[in-house]
Amino acid sequence: MRNTIFVLFMLVAHTFVGAQSKVPQKVIHDVEVELEGEYRYFYNKGQFQGQQDHYPSIAIRPEYSAEWNKGYESINFKGFARVDKDEARTRWDIRELYYQKAKNNWELSIGLRKVYWGVAESNHLVDIINQTDAVESFDGEDKLGQPMVQFSWITDDWGTFDFFYLPYHRKRTFAGDEGRLRFGTVIDNDDLNYESGAEQWRQDVAIRWKYFLGAFDIGLSHFYGNGREPLFVFTPTGGINAFYPVINQTGLDVQITHNAFLWKLESIYRNADAQDFLALVAGLEFTFSNIDGNGLDIGLLGEYLYDERDELALTALQNDVFFGSRIAFNDIQDTSILLGGIKDLEQSSTIFSVEASRRFGSSWTAEIEARVFSDIENSELILSNFQDDSFLRLRISRFF
Repeated sequence: MRNTIFVLFMLVAHTFVGAQSKVPQKVIHDVEVELEGEYRYFYNKGQFQGQQDHYPSIAIRPEYSAEWNKGYESINFKGFARVDKDEARTRWDIRELYYQKAKNNWELSIGLRKVYWGVAESNHLVDIINQTDAVESFDGEDKLGQPMVQFSWITDDWGTFDFFYLPYHRKRTFAGDEGRLRFGTVIDNDDLNYESGAEQWRQDVAIRWKYFLGAFDIGLSHFYGNGREPLFVFTPTGGINAFYPVINQTGLDVQITHNAFLWKLESIYRNADAQDFLALVAGLEFTFSNIDGNGLDIGLLGEYLYDERDELALTALQNDVFFGSRIAFNDIQDTSILLGGIKDLEQSSTIFSVEASRRFGSSWTAEIEARVFSDIENSELILSNFQDDSFLRLRISRFF
């Protein structure tokens, strides 16, 4: 079924390309391939049977783009494939494959795309268009491509309006039997149902307005369709029932820039037959610039996170504070470090994190990521499943 939607959008894109002017045009092609070696090491023995400590893997990310008509039209492709000891992480996927046309004050995109909304560092509440790739990263930064038609209308006085038609829903993937960062009950995609009778073929829609006013960067959005987060219902015997509800979600994101300060806010209200709730992230970032006279920037970050779902929040962030520091050396190697921690204000649960990256030569990149789950309370319905899953991840990438 997934391949069917990919082929459908390829045919639509081909139709648009074929409808262009018959006058020969110069086409600019660009190809890039990233090869990655990854190693994940989990410090503690897994709490569930079958889990292991060492997870080596390899991945490939090919990219291709072709643009013409002075760059106003293009075809864009990003692929992904990984081979891992965890079978749930061994797969291939099309991250993006879309046709795009821009003219005057509008822009049209058709195909699979990744669209990012939001301003917060610790939790991207308003980012609703794309499904999270839950086995690729713990922090939700990695996303699956979403089949869509996107039309953007740019005005001089009223900002930009983005309209989305989303004809197909993609399910979230969870770790398999041998994987870490999973629940006690392994969740298979076939076990995830839908509230809608149309299931994954329900026709979803979304709209977003974004506007710049002096120091203010404002985004207001609304989404109606299959939710990207499954709703979990825990049974008395320890089992899990999960389904994707039909939701209405209204989101607001605001960023205010004032000298070295960035003030940030993301808030959503989600309405569904099974669950209504409010959630928000609010905080600030202050940057000390060019400290040593050689470009060193150090940013201090602090955010408060609230979610009315309490322990049932899939992110496990219901009444927490985030604190961190972003260090950018601004050197030729593009060295950067992000240190952070999330502390539950009601319990002892704390998550520490370190992310660092650096380029070597013109085509190599090294990345380090560490997550430490400290004093996780058993009452945390989601997070308690990961209490023994502190890990270190090393990644080496080569670009061609």
